Amino acid sequence: QVQLAEFGGGLVQAGESLRLSCSASGTRFSFDAMGWYRQAPGNQRELVATIIPNGLTRYGDFVQGRFSISRDKVKNAVYLQMDSLNAEDTAVYYCNLRFRGHDYWGQGTQVTVSS
Repeated sequence: QVQLAEFGGGLVQAGESLRLSCSASGTRFSFDAMGWYRQAPGNQRELVATIIPNGLTRYGDFVQGRFSISRDKVKNAVYLQMDSLNAEDTAVYYCNLRFRGHDYWGQGTQVTVSS
């Protein structure tokens, strides 16, 4: 079994920051990519950020330099630093692990941005 534990969501005002954490079960878990997707009510789930084992990253077009994903190989975890949050960032953020073409998902953590 693969289990993804997510932390760090919450309610913030526009312009503030949050840091999300996602830890995969087990030690030294193999994966093709890990990262974050988000989904707002009525919308499709969309890419936020992913990282692959060699450290290469990719981001959704909306990020525009505001977010940064990083990796801790010892803890088998990824982190998403989100700065300059705005109301359009409000969504449930899901941790994702892809291994051999199969996606595993966390339970989701709510991020709400308001004034």
